Amino acid sequence: MKRWFIASAILCLATWVSWNTHAQRQMEYLGRGVVAVPSGEGVLVSWRLLGTDPETIKFDVHKVVGEGKPVKLSETPLVQSTNFLDKSGSGNGKVQYFVRAYEGTTLLDESPPILAWDKPYLSIPLRTPEGYTPNDASVGDLTGDGRYEIVVHMTGVGKDNSHKGITDEPILHAYTLDGDFLWEINLGRNIREGAHYTQFMVYDLDGDGIAEVACKTADGTVDGKGTVIGDPDADWRNEDGYILGGPEFLTVFHGTTGEALATTDYAPGRHPDTQDPSLDQLKEVWGDGYGNRVDRFLAGIAYLDGERPSLVMSRGYYTRTVLAAWNWRDGELSQVWTFDSHDGNPENLKYAGQGYHSLSVGDIDGDGKDEIVFGSMVVDDDGSGLYSSGLGHGDAMHLSNIDPNRPGMEVFGIHERPDHPHAANLRDALTGEVLWSYPSKDVGRGLSIDIDPRYRGHESWASGEGLNGLWNVEGEVISDHKPSSCNMAIWWDGDLLRELLDGVNIDKWDYQNGTSIRLFNGQDYDLLKNNGTKSNPCLSADILGDWREELIARTSDNKELRIFSTAIPTDYRIYTLMHNPHYRLSIAWQNVAYNQPPHTGYFLGEGMEKPELPQIRLAMPDNGRMVTK
Repeated sequence: MKRWFIASAILCLATWVSWNTHAQRQMEYLGRGVVAVPSGEGVLVSWRLLGTDPETIKFDVHKVVGEGKPVKLSETPLVQSTNFLDKSGSGNGKVQYFVRAYEGTTLLDESPPILAWDKPYLSIPLRTPEGYTPNDASVGDLTGDGRYEIVVHMTGVGKDNSHKGITDEPILHAYTLDGDFLWEINLGRNIREGAHYTQFMVYDLDGDGIAEVACKTADGTVDGKGTVIGDPDADWRNEDGYILGGPEFLTVFHGTTGEALATTDYAPGRHPDTQDPSLDQLKEVWGDGYGNRVDRFLAGIAYLDGERPSLVMSRGYYTRTVLAAWNWRDGELSQVWTFDSHDGNPENLKYAGQGYHSLSVGDIDGDGKDEIVFGSMVVDDDGSGLYSSGLGHGDAMHLSNIDPNRPGMEVFGIHERPDHPHAANLRDALTGEVLWSYPSKDVGRGLSIDIDPRYRGHESWASGEGLNGLWNVEGEVISDHKPSSCNMAIWWDGDLLRELLDGVNIDKWDYQNGTSIRLFNGQDYDLLKNNGTKSNPCLSADILGDWREELIARTSDNKELRIFSTAIPTDYRIYTLMHNPHYRLSIAWQNVAYNQPPHTGYFLGEGMEKPELPQIRLAMPDNGRMVTK
């Protein structure tokens, strides 16, 4: 293990030194993430190609049966892919695999041996509180070992902002992939439970190699060490269950222990002049006085300086819209900037009412720094408004290089407004120019991924009146039929096309016959989806093995998470998606409000160009912890 860490650190440092033309982004160190999944043809062993690996890297796969000696399975080093099908393998709990990486004859690293799964999934036992269910999840390296841990939002009785009623207390749990329980954070009675209230960010914000957890807190929040934030006896709930008074905090928690590291006042507050506004004051500022619009929160992580991550928290999007950026560095939590559509600047009023139930983050102007795509508007890295398209509110949007024939990125979005002339549209991410659109009424869902190899770029579709077709990047109808779902997405099988993820099921689009084919049925493994009609698993992300994505979902008894990794070989070799900054930030915000699928910053699909290596530097291991080089 020590040799593996040292060799990897030397390799990453050498790669970092070779990049001297642009600033590199600080990102998490990852191990090889070797996984061995049983299939009907044997055991598929897959591992990560890192974003800092040399182009000439090659791999050997080794197998250990019982107490026997390691046997090399690959006759010659593997240079075309990062997976290997061991046709003689079995998941009987006695077979281990490890991978050695070489450049020429030099051993770069050797992964620790891992057991082949004895089932098609990895089981994580949960300590789910009585009356609660595991809901949205996120991942980060909470322990500094180059592996991901899982943070799970445990939900009890929850309410939408538009519905009154008392809710249960939101709870966060952390688990290792070995099934060890790390900590519980109880946000307390003064944080309301619901999809729009608690947006938790899991990310290494200060570069020490251990991810932090950040979210909105209040009087009575209990951290992972049992310490209470604020007044433990305060109860700010009104007779309808809304929390419209009392202090509001932003807290950064330690990833390993759940201990509160820093707590400050949440920005923006409910009212610019008072902590406890009246209902009339709330209505004046937000458009209603009962708590619907004032408590709509979103969050994300962005590299605002192009080098180190910042935390972005927000409030409001139906009317007034406010975003605040924060840095957690050197033990200090500091506010970087605030953007407020109602700060008195007449130019900023056009940014009001443009937010979605989600956001995205990416470098859309190519300057190495991230912008926040806040629905139909964009905030620049310095906290100023870049543009407002004026298209208004919506439920689902997708930011990526959707059309690889055009420079830059595009946004595919949908809109809820009745009789919207651009109800489903593709727009230029940098300028907001609508490239093509279709009218409809109150469109609820829309998706943009590559599912048809006959057309370069993404295909897009939406659910709504008159939106019956499947569109190419030019907005042309290429099929009168469209997939059976319009929700999430996952890279699962061996080609470069993306699969459909709806709830806990995976389908393949049969573009020749215009129908969906089921590849994976979650009911076969006792899985349940989350979030009602929004229908998503706990998380989908590239957390293990090669560049394909894993599916993480809860069991029907709510006592277990099951992680599924594909057992289908692929000939394509792509560096881990988690070292693509755009994709990694997508995983950080996936749990926010109405979950949306992650995307890469480059076009990943049929006919893609080989992606350039990311401009990143890693937090590297030092005696079991990490230091940034």
